[in-house]
Amino acid sequence: MPVDPQSDPYYKLRHSLAHVMAEAVLEIFPEGKVAIGPPVENGFYYDFDLPRSLTPEDLSAIEAKMRRIIAEDHPFVCREVSAEEALALFKDQPYKIELIAGLAKGLDEYGETHHGDTVISTYKHDTFEDLCRGPHLDSTGKIPADSFKLMSIAGAYWRGDEKNRQLQRIYGTGWNSKDELDQYLHMLEEARRRDHRRLGKDLGLFFFAEEVGPGLPLFTPKGEIIRHEMEQYVREVQTRYGYQHVWTGNVVKEQLYHKSGHYENYRDSMFPPMVESEDLVFRLKPMNCPSHMTLYNQMGVISYRELPLRWAEFATLYRYEDSGALNGLTRVRALTQDDCHIFCRPDQIEEEFTLALNLIREVLNTYQFSDYKVRLSLRGDEGKFVADDEKWEQATNALRSALDANNVAYFEERGEAAFYGQRPTSSPATYSAASGNSARSRSISSNRPGSTANISARTASRIRRCCSIAPSQAQRNALWVC
Repeated sequence: MPVDPQSDPYYKLRHSLAHVMAEAVLEIFPEGKVAIGPPVENGFYYDFDLPRSLTPEDLSAIEAKMRRIIAEDHPFVCREVSAEEALALFKDQPYKIELIAGLAKGLDEYGETHHGDTVISTYKHDTFEDLCRGPHLDSTGKIPADSFKLMSIAGAYWRGDEKNRQLQRIYGTGWNSKDELDQYLHMLEEARRRDHRRLGKDLGLFFFAEEVGPGLPLFTPKGEIIRHEMEQYVREVQTRYGYQHVWTGNVVKEQLYHKSGHYENYRDSMFPPMVESEDLVFRLKPMNCPSHMTLYNQMGVISYRELPLRWAEFATLYRYEDSGALNGLTRVRALTQDDCHIFCRPDQIEEEFTLALNLIREVLNTYQFSDYKVRLSLRGDEGKFVADDEKWEQATNALRSALDANNVAYFEERGEAAFYGQRPTSSPATYSAASGNSARSRSISSNRPGSTANISARTASRIRRCCSIAPSQAQRNALWVC
């Protein structure tokens, strides 16, 4: 997960370690090409284009050279350069040339986000210089030589695009002391012992089979008992909170996703189309919201006196995740989630959101989750957000009021809302409250396939909350909370 220098106290240390590692790698492979190397949560990485594949033994050699560079105490020196100077400086580094061309146009390192006029700067220590915004430590000697470790080697496509060349990524971790490093390594070892993929197989709960396909779990009778018990528990809680359960199938006409806007924003996560005729194309269902909105429309005129309507569905969804992103049961291509939508009047938003918060807290308490954060995801100044300023403001204020009234500690993050209201969060310790128009979310995702421990972890990480106008129901002035 990316980090920033304002909020991460380890940023300078890990950023400096990344540059030291890059110098060490180029000492071993002088003809190597360097891509990008940022700090990340718990560590750092750098991507390289090298003449041969790296081995675990290479990591030890790289670490030894890093410790020598640290001991030599080279200062980190920043300078600003023009695009022409940068092109001359990195003339033998094709990935840097591509980055410089984008920076000259005001783009970020992924060639996507526009920042306006961009200053091009480099940081140099010893013989290594790289495009870099910084910040860094004052010198390599400020890095504790016994507080870092290179962890692994992985493949990574340039700029995250599988159409580009695959590079070699070296991951490392760095801390302020050897004690901190030892504690982190011990935590990782304990986590490996409790890895749900190992436990699931050892306990006979679930398996993956090449014959079935990657990301498609197979649950044994014991595993299905766990899934059933968890679904039954959440279903009972939802019913007690006034939710009615619906069912909307596994296949949907593609045209519905064009109408809702999901196709434009999420087509890369959809399985390929099933074409019956030129005018009739189907997709495996990757999300529930358009189907629930359609069901609401099909029920005819609903009086405001009948609101709120609270719906829930235990739905099997299909996401065409990249094979490299699949990871046990935490990232799969077939999943079961309990998806909730609430249709309500504008004056009911705060009350309904409070009720939803209570439901969420009850389930989290049952799973003994107490250490979590709440993020209020807001739309940014740019992006493909549904254009209705009044409703966005109304929903945002209602969510803030509900969070404050329930003494929920939260932080706001602008630009994190997707076109419909919120981007999914992947942090296991975070659940989000999102405000938006034409929004979608899950109230509790406790039935994600997996072992008990894994499902409950996903429960904490996949909770979302949002409010918006159901587009085709605007004339009824009914909001839906999902």
